[in-house]
Amino acid sequence: MTKFGTKAIHGGLEERNSFGAVMTPIYQTSTYIQAKPGDHEGYEYSRSQNPTRFALERNLAAIENGRFGFAFSSGLAAIDAVLKLFNPGDEIIAANDLYGGTHRLYTKVFSKYGLKFHFVDMQNVEAIEEYVNENTKLIWIETPTNPMLNIIDIKGASDIAKKYNCLLGVDNTFASPYLQNPLDLGADIVMHSATKYLGGHSDLVMGALIVNDKKLAEDIYFIQYATGAVAGPQDSFLALRGIKTLHVRMKQHCENARTIADFLSNHPKIENLYYPGLPTHRNHEIAKKQMRDFGGMISFTLKGDKYEDAEKFLTSTHLFALAESLGGVESLVNHPASMTHASIPKEVRDENGIKDTLIRLSVGIEDVEDLIDDLKQALDNI
Repeated sequence: MTKFGTKAIHGGLEERNSFGAVMTPIYQTSTYIQAKPGDHEGYEYSRSQNPTRFALERNLAAIENGRFGFAFSSGLAAIDAVLKLFNPGDEIIAANDLYGGTHRLYTKVFSKYGLKFHFVDMQNVEAIEEYVNENTKLIWIETPTNPMLNIIDIKGASDIAKKYNCLLGVDNTFASPYLQNPLDLGADIVMHSATKYLGGHSDLVMGALIVNDKKLAEDIYFIQYATGAVAGPQDSFLALRGIKTLHVRMKQHCENARTIADFLSNHPKIENLYYPGLPTHRNHEIAKKQMRDFGGMISFTLKGDKYEDAEKFLTSTHLFALAESLGGVESLVNHPASMTHASIPKEVRDENGIKDTLIRLSVGIEDVEDLIDDLKQALDNI
């Protein structure tokens, strides 16, 4: 079987273009010439077909060990397409620790169209079964979760989904296909915010879905075609370029994160540290079973409960830029309660551990000694 690095660079890209260009060209066109009505070369209009996007979609399928890939205008557009597979009265069981935008899409948009959502702590997957009924159509998980870095047993969740004849969707953004392949563990749908590790350079916004089932792929394609949330050719080119170095970047993200987690675990100003690579992590053994390494994301809380301490830290870093998003080559620091998860009600945030002193790091691929020096001086400023 072809190994990951080779698939990242070559997967799905066997089709040659007219001029033999090594890199997939950017087909910056909205429409295509037809010899007569209906007589064309497989492309009519770029909402439905675009060669650059199609090349990316084949590549996405290859690196996730799937059959069908879809590139969307954003990660939320990809999740939006999944939810449009269902009808009023259908129920969805979702992890309680989710990206704030996903929670907002569920509760503020689709709940008013008759979909019902249950938010469940899935660190013990058996908890899912309590909420399953005849209307359950989808189980939706993130693993590792955002921002608490909880780990959910994908194979265990898949067994439950199959037992009750519903779909399992996995947001694989934090792990990336280099570290984890949910389809191999029984998932039906894999989702990525390709903005993050797949693109890898903080220069595009994109979402992706990958599936194996042909009928499911046809339904997703129809929704994408009918509603129009497609990735553009320029962003598709950038994502393809980013994926070519995914395996090299992820190795350095993981190595740096391990070193930084060791540093933070011994720091007197840190109260709780969340990183699945630590033996003390609640689901470390599951992470070892389903992941090839533990990723580049770390979250922690400061001692005490003063937001002012968190703010002081967040405004004191130099290499860790205070910004939304994650997964780029540069290191970022984020305050989930006021940034990525601000749309979640405070009582729900508090229940899920998203305190005002919680800080999330996206560890980049800079020299780790410099990153530790930056964290050290920021902690000293508190």
